[in-house]
Amino acid sequence: MKAVFISQPGGPEVLEVRDIESPVPGEGEVLIDVVAAGLNRADVQQRRGFYPPPPGASEIPGLEVSGRIAGFGPGVTKAFSLGDKVVALLSGGGYAQQVAVPAEQVLRLPDGVDLVTAAALPEVAATVYSNLIMTAQLQPGETVLVHGATGGIGTMAIQLAKAYGAKVAATAGTDEKVGTAKAFLKADIAINYTEEDFPESLKAQNGGKGADVILDVVGAKYLQQNIDALADYGRLIIIGLQGGTKAEINLGQLLSKRAAVIGTALRPRTVAEKGIIMSAVREEVWPMLADGRITPLVAKTFPLDQVAEAHRYFDSGEHMGKVLLLL
Repeated sequence: MKAVFISQPGGPEVLEVRDIESPVPGEGEVLIDVVAAGLNRADVQQRRGFYPPPPGASEIPGLEVSGRIAGFGPGVTKAFSLGDKVVALLSGGGYAQQVAVPAEQVLRLPDGVDLVTAAALPEVAATVYSNLIMTAQLQPGETVLVHGATGGIGTMAIQLAKAYGAKVAATAGTDEKVGTAKAFLKADIAINYTEEDFPESLKAQNGGKGADVILDVVGAKYLQQNIDALADYGRLIIIGLQGGTKAEINLGQLLSKRAAVIGTALRPRTVAEKGIIMSAVREEVWPMLADGRITPLVAKTFPLDQVAEAHRYFDSGEHMGKVLLLL
């Protein structure tokens, strides 16, 4: 089969398509013929040498795929059949024509979503649901601030939060993306962070109140502004470090707001933890996709042999929605 490897840390040019042996599913695993794979920021960080796979995970990048069940390892108890159309959450290995993955991390497609578009769902749905709902305990009527409005995480987070009855504010870096956040994603407030101070703008447009929950992919660069933007009893959930890893924090300000700063990561979690999250996604998020409350947004697709071009496009920041590889 064909799969993508990172020859050395660097830019998109270090991605190489190689011929390798197909994986053999182990205990409790299913084998999937991959149709499409989603690109994620974690893949870029792995390519650059900053985010190695967890111990035991494939060195092939790719954290989410869609495809068809092609085989079973021993001990699989999930009720799958050969040929079933599925999506899977991975710790690695998605940029390949086949992947073996624990059955707990595999779901059938939601109704109304085609097999290619479905590759845009498992990583972002699991990330957003586990952080906004399971960790932050977002409640109807609360205000949530989402950074990176038109990326894969942002497009899912805005729609999911709206579906849960939250008021949604979002940041983006261009007027076009701000427009998409409001017109297509139905954000209540959209802020161009290159032109406005987002804590001030949020409060000005939200009756003087900050955000009850902030979903942040930036990290250190935004830490102080995020704390400024928090409402009393607010929860800042940091899931990415695009803006660095180290920053000072004013603990007095945090205490005065009775607020919390929480850091989470999905990729290193155990199979059991991921299974719990994926089951919740199936029960809570899949119906929202089936009835149209959430619509997947795919920016562009690339064939596998154009994986370097796909990463260049991703790195450009021009995309609105998910970038997919077609296997």
